[in-house]
Amino acid sequence: MDAVVTVCRSCPAGRAGLADALRAAIETAGLADAVGETECMSGCARPSAVAVRAVGKTAYLFGDVTTADIPNLIAFLRLYGASPDGNLADARPLGSLRNKALARIPG
Repeated sequence: MDAVVTVCRSCPAGRAGLADALRAAIETAGLADAVGETECMSGCARPSAVAVRAVGKTAYLFGDVTTADIPNLIAFLRLYGASPDGNLADARPLGSLRNKALARIPG
């Protein structure tokens, strides 16, 4: 999969090591996504922010993310990777993550 996951390092979870924990979970799951960090992603009203994007696919921005959401992020990445355009027909497998979407940006 060519998805790029970006974690806001300015947010509380970002400062607490969310990117490293997510990177480890992605490696364990056998997913080949790149996990990076950036300064403020302007999701301050609902920190902590995580973005997922891939060329030609819808991009997603999630807020209120904690390490407890990592299993749901892994489920999202599997579905996202299987989707030709990044759109998901059913968000229920994402658990509480489906309620944490701040933006869906067409690819």
